[in-house]
Amino acid sequence: MILSAETPPQGTVRDWLNTRAATDGPAFVFPAGDDDALSWADLRDHAARIAAHLTAQGIKKGESVALMQPNCRDGVLALYGVLYGGFRATMINLVAGTSAIRYALDHSEARYAFVHQDAQAIFDQAARPGQISQVHINGSDTAQLVDLAPTDQALLMYTSGTTGQPKGVVHTHASLLAGGWTTAIAHGLTPSDCGLCVLPIYHINGLCVTLMGALVSGGTVAMCPRFSASQFWDHASSAKATWFSVVPTIISHLLHAEANPDAKTRAALRFGRSASSALSPDVQTAFETRFGVAIVETMGLTETAAQILSNPLPPGVRKIGSPGLAFGNEVCILSNDLKPMPVDQEGEICVRGPNVMLEYLKNPDATARSFTPDGWLRTGDLGCKDADGYLFVTGRLKELIIKGGENIAPREIDEALYSHADVIEAAAFARPCTSYGERVEAAVKIKAGSTLTNLDLIELCSKKIGAFKAPDVVHILDDLPKGPSGKIQRLKIAELTRGD
Repeated sequence: MILSAETPPQGTVRDWLNTRAATDGPAFVFPAGDDDALSWADLRDHAARIAAHLTAQGIKKGESVALMQPNCRDGVLALYGVLYGGFRATMINLVAGTSAIRYALDHSEARYAFVHQDAQAIFDQAARPGQISQVHINGSDTAQLVDLAPTDQALLMYTSGTTGQPKGVVHTHASLLAGGWTTAIAHGLTPSDCGLCVLPIYHINGLCVTLMGALVSGGTVAMCPRFSASQFWDHASSAKATWFSVVPTIISHLLHAEANPDAKTRAALRFGRSASSALSPDVQTAFETRFGVAIVETMGLTETAAQILSNPLPPGVRKIGSPGLAFGNEVCILSNDLKPMPVDQEGEICVRGPNVMLEYLKNPDATARSFTPDGWLRTGDLGCKDADGYLFVTGRLKELIIKGGENIAPREIDEALYSHADVIEAAAFARPCTSYGERVEAAVKIKAGSTLTNLDLIELCSKKIGAFKAPDVVHILDDLPKGPSGKIQRLKIAELTRGD
Protein backbone atom coordinates (compact mmCIF):
# COMPACT_ATOMS: atom_id res chain seq x y z
CA MET A 1 0.00 0.00 0.00
CA ILE A 2 1.51 3.29 -1.15
CA LEU A 3 0.74 6.72 0.28
CA SER A 4 -0.59 9.09 -2.39
CA ALA A 5 -0.79 12.86 -2.12
CA GLU A 6 -3.95 12.87 -4.26
CA THR A 7 -5.94 9.88 -3.00
CA PRO A 8 -6.80 9.14 0.64
CA PRO A 9 -5.59 5.84 2.09
CA GLN A 10 -7.58 2.84 0.96
CA GLY A 11 -8.39 -0.13 3.19
CA THR A 12 -8.51 -0.42 6.98
CA VAL A 13 -6.17 0.11 9.91
CA ARG A 14 -5.62 -3.66 9.89
CA ASP A 15 -4.54 -3.54 6.23
CA TRP A 16 -2.09 -0.70 6.85
CA LEU A 17 -0.62 -2.32 9.95
CA ASN A 18 -0.07 -5.56 8.02
CA THR A 19 1.69 -3.59 5.29
CA ARG A 20 3.93 -1.75 7.73
CA ALA A 21 4.77 -5.01 9.54
CA ALA A 22 6.23 -6.41 6.33
CA THR A 23 8.92 -3.71 6.45
CA ASP A 24 9.70 -4.38 10.14
CA GLY A 25 10.85 -0.79 10.55
CA PRO A 26 10.73 1.06 13.90
CA ALA A 27 7.21 2.05 14.95
CA PHE A 28 7.40 3.38 18.53
CA VAL A 29 10.21 4.44 20.80
CA PHE A 30 9.78 5.73 24.35
CA PRO A 31 12.43 8.35 25.11
CA ALA A 32 11.47 8.63 28.79
CA GLY A 33 12.94 5.14 29.14
CA ASP A 34 9.87 3.51 30.73
CA ASP A 35 9.04 1.09 27.90
CA ASP A 36 10.71 -1.08 25.29
CA ALA A 37 10.60 0.01 21.65
CA LEU A 38 8.19 -1.55 19.15
CA SER A 39 8.82 -2.37 15.52
CA TRP A 40 5.86 -2.40 13.14
CA ALA A 41 6.07 -6.21 13.10
CA ASP A 42 6.04 -6.33 16.92
CA LEU A 43 3.05 -4.03 16.98
CA ARG A 44 1.14 -6.08 14.41
CA ASP A 45 1.82 -9.33 16.27
CA HIS A 46 0.68 -7.89 19.61
CA ALA A 47 -2.38 -6.29 17.98
CA ALA A 48 -3.39 -9.56 16.34
CA ARG A 49 -3.07 -11.40 19.65
CA ILE A 50 -5.22 -8.82 21.47
CA ALA A 51 -7.76 -8.86 18.64
CA ALA A 52 -8.04 -12.65 18.87
CA HIS A 53 -8.55 -12.45 22.63
CA LEU A 54 -11.33 -9.88 22.32
CA THR A 55 -12.99 -11.88 19.55
CA ALA A 56 -12.88 -14.98 21.73
CA GLN A 57 -14.78 -13.06 24.45
CA GLY A 58 -17.71 -12.70 22.08
CA ILE A 59 -17.34 -8.95 21.54
CA LYS A 60 -19.21 -7.97 18.39
CA LYS A 61 -17.80 -6.15 15.38
CA GLY A 62 -18.12 -2.39 15.92
CA GLU A 63 -18.86 -2.75 19.63
CA SER A 64 -17.24 -0.22 21.96
CA VAL A 65 -14.17 -1.27 23.92
CA ALA A 66 -13.10 1.44 26.35
CA LEU A 67 -9.46 2.50 26.62
CA MET A 68 -8.40 4.21 29.83
CA GLN A 69 -4.75 4.52 28.95
CA PRO A 70 -2.15 7.30 29.22
CA ASN A 71 0.68 7.58 26.68
CA CYS A 72 2.56 4.32 27.08
CA ARG A 73 3.41 1.06 25.35
CA ASP A 74 0.36 -0.73 26.78
CA GLY A 75 -1.89 2.06 25.54
CA VAL A 76 -0.51 1.76 22.00
CA LEU A 77 -0.95 -2.02 22.02
CA ALA A 78 -4.52 -1.78 23.34
CA LEU A 79 -5.48 0.82 20.74
CA TYR A 80 -4.11 -1.12 17.80
CA GLY A 81 -5.46 -4.42 19.17
CA VAL A 82 -8.99 -3.02 19.32
CA LEU A 83 -8.74 -1.48 15.84
CA TYR A 84 -7.15 -4.61 14.36
CA GLY A 85 -9.99 -6.74 15.70
CA GLY A 86 -12.73 -4.60 14.18
CA PHE A 87 -14.03 -3.13 17.43
CA ARG A 88 -14.73 0.53 18.19
CA ALA A 89 -11.85 2.03 20.18
CA THR A 90 -13.55 4.25 22.75
CA MET A 91 -11.01 6.73 24.05
CA ILE A 92 -11.69 7.90 27.60
CA ASN A 93 -10.34 11.31 28.58
CA LEU A 94 -8.54 10.58 31.86
CA VAL A 95 -8.73 14.20 33.08
CA ALA A 96 -12.40 14.77 32.26
CA GLY A 97 -13.64 14.11 35.78
CA THR A 98 -15.72 11.28 37.23
CA SER A 99 -19.12 12.36 35.90
CA ALA A 100 -17.91 12.86 32.33
CA ILE A 101 -16.07 9.53 32.36
CA ARG A 102 -19.13 7.75 33.76
CA TYR A 103 -21.24 9.34 31.03
CA ALA A 104 -18.85 8.15 28.30
CA LEU A 105 -18.77 4.61 29.68
CA ASP A 106 -22.57 4.51 29.96
CA HIS A 107 -23.30 6.18 26.63
CA SER A 108 -20.82 4.06 24.66
CA GLU A 109 -22.29 0.85 26.15
CA ALA A 110 -18.77 -0.54 26.55
CA ARG A 111 -18.72 -3.97 28.22
CA TYR A 112 -14.94 -4.30 28.25
CA ALA A 113 -12.13 -1.89 29.06
CA PHE A 114 -8.33 -1.72 29.01
CA VAL A 115 -7.48 0.09 32.24
CA HIS A 116 -3.93 1.23 32.99
CA GLN A 117 -2.82 0.90 36.61
CA ASP A 118 -2.52 4.68 36.84
CA ALA A 119 -6.18 4.99 35.81
CA GLN A 120 -7.50 2.25 38.07
CA ALA A 121 -8.76 4.59 40.78
CA ILE A 122 -10.59 6.74 38.22
CA PHE A 123 -12.15 3.65 36.66
CA ASP A 124 -13.26 2.35 40.06
CA GLN A 125 -15.00 5.66 40.80
CA ALA A 126 -16.62 6.09 37.38
CA ALA A 127 -17.66 2.59 36.29
CA ARG A 128 -20.87 1.20 37.72
CA PRO A 129 -20.45 -2.05 39.67
CA GLY A 130 -20.51 -5.03 37.33
CA GLN A 131 -20.91 -2.82 34.28
CA ILE A 132 -17.53 -3.37 32.60
CA SER A 133 -15.01 -6.22 32.63
CA GLN A 134 -11.35 -5.27 32.55
CA VAL A 135 -9.32 -6.91 29.82
CA HIS A 136 -6.22 -8.88 30.80
CA ILE A 137 -4.33 -10.70 28.05
CA ASN A 138 -3.05 -14.01 29.38
CA GLY A 139 -1.80 -16.73 27.06
CA SER A 140 -2.93 -17.03 23.46
CA ASP A 141 -6.43 -17.17 22.04
CA THR A 142 -7.29 -18.50 18.62
CA ALA A 143 -10.29 -16.94 16.97
CA GLN A 144 -11.24 -16.08 13.41
CA LEU A 145 -11.20 -12.30 13.11
CA VAL A 146 -14.16 -10.61 11.45
CA ASP A 147 -13.81 -9.19 7.96
CA LEU A 148 -13.31 -5.42 7.90
CA ALA A 149 -14.29 -2.71 5.43
CA PRO A 150 -13.18 0.96 5.28
CA THR A 151 -16.72 2.04 6.18
CA ASP A 152 -16.76 0.05 9.43
CA GLN A 153 -16.69 2.03 12.70
CA ALA A 154 -13.24 2.34 14.28
CA LEU A 155 -13.09 5.18 16.82
CA LEU A 156 -15.36 6.84 19.36
CA MET A 157 -14.09 9.99 21.02
CA TYR A 158 -16.10 12.35 23.20
CA THR A 159 -15.99 16.11 22.81
CA SER A 160 -15.03 18.20 25.81
CA GLY A 161 -18.64 19.00 26.69
CA THR A 162 -18.08 22.58 27.88
CA THR A 163 -21.79 23.15 27.26
CA GLY A 164 -24.23 20.30 27.82
CA GLN A 165 -23.33 16.63 27.66
CA PRO A 166 -20.31 15.54 25.61
CA LYS A 167 -21.05 14.27 22.12
CA GLY A 168 -19.57 10.96 20.94
CA VAL A 169 -17.78 11.47 17.63
CA VAL A 170 -17.69 8.31 15.52
CA HIS A 171 -14.98 7.72 12.89
CA THR A 172 -14.69 4.88 10.44
CA HIS A 173 -11.47 3.16 9.40
CA ALA A 174 -11.51 5.34 6.28
CA SER A 175 -11.90 8.68 8.08
CA LEU A 176 -9.40 7.69 10.79
CA LEU A 177 -6.75 6.87 8.18
CA ALA A 178 -7.64 10.03 6.25
CA GLY A 179 -6.94 12.02 9.43
CA GLY A 180 -3.37 10.74 9.44
CA TRP A 181 -3.13 11.27 5.69
CA THR A 182 -4.02 15.00 5.79
CA THR A 183 -1.10 15.48 8.19
CA ALA A 184 1.28 13.30 6.18
CA ILE A 185 0.69 15.07 2.87
CA ALA A 186 0.72 18.57 4.37
CA HIS A 187 4.05 17.98 6.11
CA GLY A 188 5.68 15.62 3.62
CA LEU A 189 6.08 12.82 6.17
CA THR A 190 8.20 9.83 5.08
CA PRO A 191 9.44 6.59 6.69
CA SER A 192 12.57 8.46 7.81
CA ASP A 193 10.58 10.88 9.98
CA CYS A 194 10.17 10.56 13.75
CA GLY A 195 7.35 12.51 15.42
CA LEU A 196 7.64 13.47 19.08
CA CYS A 197 4.27 12.76 20.77
CA VAL A 198 3.66 14.66 24.02
CA LEU A 199 -0.10 15.12 23.59
CA PRO A 200 -2.37 12.41 25.04
CA ILE A 201 -3.58 9.71 22.66
CA TYR A 202 -7.08 10.05 24.13
CA HIS A 203 -7.19 13.39 22.30
CA ILE A 204 -7.67 13.57 18.52
CA ASN A 205 -4.41 15.44 17.90
CA GLY A 206 -2.19 12.87 19.60
CA LEU A 207 -4.07 9.94 18.10
CA CYS A 208 -4.65 11.04 14.50
CA VAL A 209 -1.89 13.53 13.77
CA THR A 210 1.02 11.66 15.32
CA LEU A 211 -0.07 8.00 15.51
CA MET A 212 -2.14 7.71 12.32
CA GLY A 213 0.28 10.07 10.55
CA ALA A 214 3.07 7.60 11.27
CA LEU A 215 0.97 4.59 10.24
CA VAL A 216 0.18 5.94 6.78
CA SER A 217 3.65 7.42 6.21
CA GLY A 218 5.65 4.54 7.71
CA GLY A 219 7.55 6.76 10.13
CA THR A 220 8.29 6.43 13.84
CA VAL A 221 6.56 7.84 16.91
CA ALA A 222 8.60 8.90 19.95
CA MET A 223 5.97 8.72 22.68
CA CYS A 224 6.36 10.58 25.97
CA PRO A 225 4.11 10.01 29.00
CA ARG A 226 3.25 13.71 29.05
CA PHE A 227 4.65 17.12 28.18
CA SER A 228 7.57 18.29 30.30
CA ALA A 229 9.13 21.68 29.58
CA SER A 230 12.38 20.64 31.28
CA GLN A 231 12.69 17.34 29.37
CA PHE A 232 11.13 18.19 25.99
CA TRP A 233 14.37 18.92 24.15
CA ASP A 234 16.19 15.98 25.77
CA HIS A 235 13.43 13.64 24.62
CA ALA A 236 13.57 15.11 21.11
CA SER A 237 17.34 14.62 21.10
CA SER A 238 17.38 10.99 22.31
CA ALA A 239 14.65 10.01 19.83
CA LYS A 240 16.25 11.94 16.94
CA ALA A 241 12.86 13.55 16.36
CA THR A 242 12.30 15.33 13.07
CA TRP A 243 8.97 16.99 13.99
CA PHE A 244 6.54 17.50 16.84
CA SER A 245 2.89 18.41 17.27
CA VAL A 246 1.92 20.61 20.22
CA VAL A 247 -0.57 23.30 21.23
CA PRO A 248 0.00 27.03 21.81
CA THR A 249 0.21 26.73 25.59
CA ILE A 250 3.09 24.25 25.22
CA ILE A 251 4.91 26.57 22.82
CA SER A 252 4.53 29.38 25.35
CA HIS A 253 5.76 27.21 28.24
CA LEU A 254 8.83 26.12 26.24
CA LEU A 255 9.53 29.74 25.44
CA HIS A 256 9.46 30.65 29.14
CA ALA A 257 11.53 27.64 30.26
CA GLU A 258 15.32 27.64 30.55
CA ALA A 259 16.02 24.52 28.47
CA ASN A 260 17.29 24.82 24.89
CA PRO A 261 17.85 22.23 22.15
CA ASP A 262 21.44 21.45 21.27
CA ALA A 263 22.69 22.17 17.76
CA LYS A 264 22.21 18.55 16.59
CA THR A 265 18.61 18.41 17.80
CA ARG A 266 17.84 21.80 16.28
CA ALA A 267 19.24 20.66 12.94
CA ALA A 268 17.28 17.38 12.99
CA LEU A 269 13.91 19.07 13.61
CA ARG A 270 12.29 19.92 10.27
CA PHE A 271 9.36 21.70 11.91
CA GLY A 272 6.99 21.87 14.83
CA ARG A 273 3.25 22.13 14.34
CA SER A 274 0.76 24.05 16.44
CA ALA A 275 -2.91 23.10 16.65
CA SER A 276 -6.09 23.11 18.78
CA SER A 277 -6.30 26.89 19.22
CA ALA A 278 -4.90 30.09 17.77
CA LEU A 279 -1.18 30.73 18.15
CA SER A 280 -0.23 34.28 19.04
CA PRO A 281 2.00 35.80 16.30
CA ASP A 282 4.25 37.31 18.98
CA VAL A 283 4.74 33.92 20.65
CA GLN A 284 5.42 32.22 17.30
CA THR A 285 8.00 34.81 16.29
CA ALA A 286 9.75 34.68 19.67
CA PHE A 287 9.87 30.85 19.60
CA GLU A 288 11.34 30.69 16.11
CA THR A 289 13.86 33.42 16.91
CA ARG A 290 15.09 31.71 20.07
CA PHE A 291 15.05 28.05 19.04
CA GLY A 292 15.54 28.21 15.28
CA VAL A 293 12.70 25.71 14.69
CA ALA A 294 9.94 26.68 12.24
CA ILE A 295 6.42 26.46 13.64
CA VAL A 296 3.64 25.53 11.23
CA GLU A 297 0.23 26.66 12.42
CA THR A 298 -2.63 24.27 11.65
CA MET A 299 -6.28 23.70 12.49
CA GLY A 300 -8.34 20.59 13.15
CA LEU A 301 -11.34 19.17 14.97
CA THR A 302 -12.33 15.94 16.66
CA GLU A 303 -15.06 15.68 14.02
CA THR A 304 -12.49 15.79 11.20
CA ALA A 305 -9.98 13.30 12.66
CA ALA A 306 -7.78 16.33 13.40
CA GLN A 307 -6.24 18.39 10.64
CA ILE A 308 -8.21 20.34 8.04
CA LEU A 309 -5.79 23.24 7.44
CA SER A 310 -2.05 23.74 7.52
CA ASN A 311 0.49 26.30 6.48
CA PRO A 312 3.00 24.92 3.97
CA LEU A 313 6.42 23.93 5.26
CA PRO A 314 9.30 26.33 4.64
CA PRO A 315 10.25 27.54 2.07
CA GLY A 316 6.52 27.69 1.28
CA VAL A 317 4.59 30.75 2.35
CA ARG A 318 3.58 30.62 6.01
CA LYS A 319 1.14 33.38 6.87
CA ILE A 320 1.55 34.22 10.53
CA GLY A 321 -1.84 34.31 12.23
CA SER A 322 -3.42 31.90 9.73
CA PRO A 323 -3.84 28.13 10.14
CA GLY A 324 -3.16 27.92 6.43
CA LEU A 325 -4.62 26.09 3.45
CA ALA A 326 -6.79 23.01 3.04
CA PHE A 327 -4.92 19.73 2.57
CA GLY A 328 -6.85 16.56 1.66
CA ASN A 329 -10.27 18.17 2.13
CA GLU A 330 -12.28 21.22 1.10
CA VAL A 331 -12.80 24.18 3.41
CA CYS A 332 -15.22 27.03 2.68
CA ILE A 333 -16.78 30.05 4.38
CA LEU A 334 -20.59 30.11 4.51
CA SER A 335 -23.04 32.83 5.51
CA ASN A 336 -25.89 32.41 8.01
CA ASP A 337 -28.09 31.22 5.14
CA LEU A 338 -25.36 28.77 4.01
CA LYS A 339 -24.24 30.74 0.95
CA PRO A 340 -20.51 30.96 0.00
CA MET A 341 -18.92 34.19 1.26
CA PRO A 342 -16.64 36.36 -0.90
CA VAL A 343 -12.91 36.78 -0.24
CA ASP A 344 -12.11 38.50 3.08
CA GLN A 345 -15.74 38.28 4.27
CA GLU A 346 -16.44 36.62 7.62
CA GLY A 347 -18.67 33.57 7.91
CA GLU A 348 -18.76 30.07 9.37
CA ILE A 349 -15.89 27.73 8.54
CA CYS A 350 -17.20 24.52 6.97
CA VAL A 351 -15.36 21.42 5.80
CA ARG A 352 -16.02 18.48 3.50
CA GLY A 353 -13.72 15.52 2.85
CA PRO A 354 -12.72 11.90 3.58
CA ASN A 355 -11.62 12.72 7.15
CA VAL A 356 -15.04 13.94 8.31
CA MET A 357 -16.82 11.92 11.01
CA LEU A 358 -19.58 9.44 10.35
CA GLU A 359 -21.93 10.73 13.06
CA TYR A 360 -22.49 11.67 16.67
CA LEU A 361 -23.29 8.40 18.43
CA LYS A 362 -26.99 7.96 19.22
CA ASN A 363 -27.64 11.62 18.46
CA PRO A 364 -29.20 11.94 15.00
CA ASP A 365 -30.53 15.45 15.68
CA ALA A 366 -27.07 16.82 16.54
CA THR A 367 -25.61 15.00 13.53
CA ALA A 368 -28.21 16.51 11.21
CA ARG A 369 -27.66 20.01 12.62
CA SER A 370 -23.92 19.72 12.05
CA PHE A 371 -24.18 19.15 8.30
CA THR A 372 -25.52 21.35 5.54
CA PRO A 373 -27.88 19.75 2.99
CA ASP A 374 -24.97 19.36 0.55
CA GLY A 375 -22.66 17.65 3.04
CA TRP A 376 -20.52 20.42 4.57
CA LEU A 377 -19.65 19.95 8.25
CA ARG A 378 -20.37 23.14 10.18
CA THR A 379 -17.46 23.76 12.57
CA GLY A 380 -18.98 26.57 14.65
CA ASP A 381 -15.81 28.61 14.03
CA LEU A 382 -15.85 31.99 12.32
CA GLY A 383 -13.30 33.03 9.75
CA CYS A 384 -12.54 34.36 6.30
CA LYS A 385 -10.34 33.43 3.34
CA ASP A 386 -7.91 35.74 1.63
CA ALA A 387 -7.26 35.91 -2.11
CA ASP A 388 -4.55 33.21 -1.84
CA GLY A 389 -6.89 30.73 -0.15
CA TYR A 390 -5.38 31.08 3.34
CA LEU A 391 -7.96 30.98 6.09
CA PHE A 392 -8.01 33.30 9.08
CA VAL A 393 -9.98 32.33 12.18
CA THR A 394 -11.78 35.30 13.68
CA GLY A 395 -13.62 33.64 16.55
CA ARG A 396 -15.99 30.94 17.65
CA LEU A 397 -19.75 31.37 17.48
CA LYS A 398 -20.20 30.25 21.10
CA GLU A 399 -17.28 32.33 22.41
CA LEU A 400 -17.92 35.69 20.73
CA ILE A 401 -18.16 38.58 23.16
CA ILE A 402 -21.08 40.83 22.19
CA LYS A 403 -20.53 44.16 23.91
CA GLY A 404 -23.06 46.87 23.18
CA GLY A 405 -24.12 45.02 20.04
CA GLU A 406 -20.56 44.82 18.69
CA ASN A 407 -18.90 41.45 18.15
CA ILE A 408 -15.47 41.13 19.78
CA ALA A 409 -13.30 38.10 19.04
CA PRO A 410 -11.51 36.84 22.20
CA ARG A 411 -8.46 35.99 20.09
CA GLU A 412 -7.79 39.69 19.46
CA ILE A 413 -7.55 40.32 23.20
CA ASP A 414 -5.49 37.17 23.76
CA GLU A 415 -2.90 38.35 21.25
CA ALA A 416 -2.66 41.77 22.90
CA LEU A 417 -1.98 40.09 26.25
CA TYR A 418 0.55 37.64 24.78
CA SER A 419 2.53 40.57 23.36
CA HIS A 420 3.95 41.09 26.86
CA ALA A 421 6.96 38.85 27.44
CA ASP A 422 5.88 37.94 30.99
CA VAL A 423 2.52 36.47 29.95
CA ILE A 424 2.62 32.66 29.67
CA GLU A 425 -1.09 31.92 29.22
CA ALA A 426 -3.96 34.24 28.34
CA ALA A 427 -7.65 33.96 27.51
CA ALA A 428 -10.41 36.55 27.19
CA PHE A 429 -14.07 35.77 27.83
CA ALA A 430 -17.48 37.39 28.24
CA ARG A 431 -19.15 38.33 31.53
CA PRO A 432 -22.84 39.38 31.67
CA CYS A 433 -23.24 43.12 32.11
CA THR A 434 -26.35 45.29 32.69
CA SER A 435 -24.97 48.23 30.70
CA TYR A 436 -23.61 46.51 27.56
CA GLY A 437 -25.15 43.04 27.70
CA GLU A 438 -21.66 41.57 28.01
CA ARG A 439 -18.33 42.99 29.12
CA VAL A 440 -14.80 41.82 28.41
CA GLU A 441 -12.73 40.05 31.05
CA ALA A 442 -9.54 38.01 30.74
CA ALA A 443 -7.32 35.70 32.76
CA VAL A 444 -3.56 35.26 32.54
CA LYS A 445 -0.75 33.22 33.98
CA ILE A 446 2.41 35.27 34.30
CA LYS A 447 6.07 34.46 34.73
CA ALA A 448 7.32 33.81 38.27
CA GLY A 449 8.76 36.95 39.80
CA SER A 450 6.97 39.27 37.38
CA THR A 451 5.68 42.56 38.77
CA LEU A 452 2.89 42.83 36.17
CA THR A 453 -0.44 43.97 37.56
CA ASN A 454 -4.05 43.81 36.42
CA LEU A 455 -3.90 47.52 35.56
CA ASP A 456 -0.70 47.13 33.53
CA LEU A 457 -2.36 44.52 31.32
CA ILE A 458 -5.55 46.53 30.87
CA GLU A 459 -3.45 49.51 29.79
CA LEU A 460 -1.47 47.31 27.38
CA CYS A 461 -4.69 46.09 25.75
CA SER A 462 -6.08 49.62 25.53
CA LYS A 463 -2.99 50.72 23.61
CA LYS A 464 -3.03 47.66 21.33
CA ILE A 465 -6.73 47.28 20.52
CA GLY A 466 -8.52 50.27 22.03
CA ALA A 467 -10.32 50.89 25.29
CA PHE A 468 -13.67 49.51 24.10
CA LYS A 469 -12.22 46.03 23.44
CA ALA A 470 -9.79 46.04 26.36
CA PRO A 471 -10.81 43.90 29.34
CA ASP A 472 -12.46 45.59 32.30
CA VAL A 473 -10.78 43.05 34.59
CA VAL A 474 -7.74 40.81 34.17
CA HIS A 475 -7.57 37.91 36.61
CA ILE A 476 -4.03 36.74 37.41
CA LEU A 477 -4.20 32.99 38.10
CA ASP A 478 -1.68 30.29 38.94
CA ASP A 479 -2.91 28.23 35.98
CA LEU A 480 -5.69 28.51 33.43
CA PRO A 481 -8.04 25.50 33.10
CA LYS A 482 -7.25 23.38 30.06
CA GLY A 483 -8.68 20.40 28.23
CA PRO A 484 -6.77 17.17 27.49
CA SER A 485 -4.91 18.71 24.54
CA GLY A 486 -3.78 21.74 26.54
CA LYS A 487 -6.38 24.01 24.97
CA ILE A 488 -7.49 26.74 27.38
CA GLN A 489 -11.18 26.50 28.30
CA ARG A 490 -12.66 30.00 28.34
CA LEU A 491 -16.05 29.03 29.68
CA LYS A 492 -14.51 27.34 32.71
CA ILE A 493 -12.44 30.46 33.46
CA ALA A 494 -15.65 32.47 33.61
CA GLU A 495 -17.04 30.00 36.16
CA LEU A 496 -13.82 29.92 38.22
CA THR A 497 -13.51 33.69 38.44
CA ARG A 498 -17.15 34.44 39.22
CA GLY A 499 -17.18 36.50 42.37
CA ASP A 500 -13.51 37.57 42.13
